[in-house]
Amino acid sequence: MNPEDAKIITLARSARARAGAAEGAAVRDETGRTYSATTVDLPSLKLTALQVAVAMAVSSGAEDLEAAAVVTADDTARAPDVAAVRDLGAKAPVLVAAPDGTLRTTLT
Repeated sequence: MNPEDAKIITLARSARARAGAAEGAAVRDETGRTYSATTVDLPSLKLTALQVAVAMAVSSGAEDLEAAAVVTADDTARAPDVAAVRDLGAKAPVLVAAPDGTLRTTLT
């Protein structure tokens, strides 16, 4: 794994730990800027961590994604999460890591 991909996994793990959330995510845009997030679970708004990270990138003016990472107890990323990444970064790999940061799979 390259250092930049390891960085977004670390950012996703940190966001998850800081919020005590089930999932953390981070994305890297075409300029190298990173955005990290956790799941939003409000009565009127429910978004996965990866959806929030993509939304943060879009709202900051990102036009493409280089990579995305999600730290989760699940074995892989859910289809809506991958779809959110693909909407902005058609070629961006989605790194799926365990809570300890171990890379489980890369979805291309």
